[in-house]
Amino acid sequence: MNGPKQINDSDPSRRLAAVQALAAAHPAIPRSDVYNLHMHTFYSFNCMDLSPSGVVAEAYRAGMMMAGMVDFDVLDGLDEFQKAARILNLRYMCSIETRTYVPAYAHAVINSPGEPGVAYHMGAGFTTATPDDGKAAAFLADMRKQAEVRNRALIDRVNAHTGKVRLSYDDDVTPLTPSGNATERHICLAYARKAREVFPDDDELRRYWADTLGSDKGLDELPDGPGFLNALRGRTMKQGGVGYVQPDAGSFPDMAAMNQFVLACGAIPTVAWLDGRSDGEKDPGAWLDHAMSLGTAAVNIIPDRNFTPGVKDDRLDNLHAFVRESEVRGLPVMIGTELNSPGQRLVDRFDAEELAPLLPVFMKGAMIMYGHTVLQQAAGLGYTSGWADKHFDTKEARNRFYEGIGRAIEPNTEAKLADVNDGWTPERISEAAGAEKAI
Repeated sequence: MNGPKQINDSDPSRRLAAVQALAAAHPAIPRSDVYNLHMHTFYSFNCMDLSPSGVVAEAYRAGMMMAGMVDFDVLDGLDEFQKAARILNLRYMCSIETRTYVPAYAHAVINSPGEPGVAYHMGAGFTTATPDDGKAAAFLADMRKQAEVRNRALIDRVNAHTGKVRLSYDDDVTPLTPSGNATERHICLAYARKAREVFPDDDELRRYWADTLGSDKGLDELPDGPGFLNALRGRTMKQGGVGYVQPDAGSFPDMAAMNQFVLACGAIPTVAWLDGRSDGEKDPGAWLDHAMSLGTAAVNIIPDRNFTPGVKDDRLDNLHAFVRESEVRGLPVMIGTELNSPGQRLVDRFDAEELAPLLPVFMKGAMIMYGHTVLQQAAGLGYTSGWADKHFDTKEARNRFYEGIGRAIEPNTEAKLADVNDGWTPERISEAAGAEKAI
């Protein structure tokens, strides 16, 4: 699946040159209606170590009609991702993900397994990596700093239990990601690699981890297979693990504050769904209502986690229920696989019978996200803008308008919106874009 080495080079200019070469060599790869709006890059953690350009290239080669970048706590890859997508005429969007604290759910696991009160949460449809708003810029910088503080403290706690295998955050972890923005997955990989250095003998390595973790789980995938890394993460960093500390209001940004940051950047606060099996997600309507009360305006789903082809189970029922509750509330639905663990699919199973009834909802969500993106970057007229609040009395009208723009425009026709400003009406913008009248 990996493309030429240059496309994941350390130099962004070389990476974009590789995208130009791809466009020249393969100018007309057929597109289908599949897409992935939740792909992590190596600026947080990508299991194939793909750069923003590399992610776009994989989406293009797969014939996707749209691609979305989502990184943890940073927007470092945004400019490159957008440039690469425009070169390949691939619709795009850029998002950020973090873990937030939700006081009202402090005693309930939501979507971060083993972490009561903590919710993975997103901002979707960013158009700049450097917010103009001073408070937003400070919040973004603090997210990165908070993550580093948590990581260093986590390593200190785990190091106290790992004997000969001890990590230095600066020497062993931060070099694994271009801008030093490490995640728990980077830390697990660093521990796995350090243990292999200390115990080059396979039997000694297995005994070490069995003794250290008190379990044989995942040890068949030593030294650094996905099953072992997931087991290592669960035994050391999640609830019950030696490095785990019960989160509180100071451990992660508050969800309401995260939403304020996202809105200040002209993006869309987005709640992330796991599978409906936790106490926090068992009543999807109640969870969505609370998230909306804090400013949430869209939802994100990873369908691949929510069903097994040919199997009718509670996960599938929960998925359909969550989509229904989202639709009732007028919340756009974005989907995608993460690419942050080996074995994950590049794109969801759009041909699966179980997803067929949901595909129109998913496509509508994708088009809304792109419509928002192009209007936000053209004139600050995105989905959550004051201009949108002024012109749309209902979520239905708002969704229909941005969906229409998203369907009408592609990167190579974005110039149609070059003259748009906040004095234009939705009808005038739709006409300029070549969209059907939206309201």
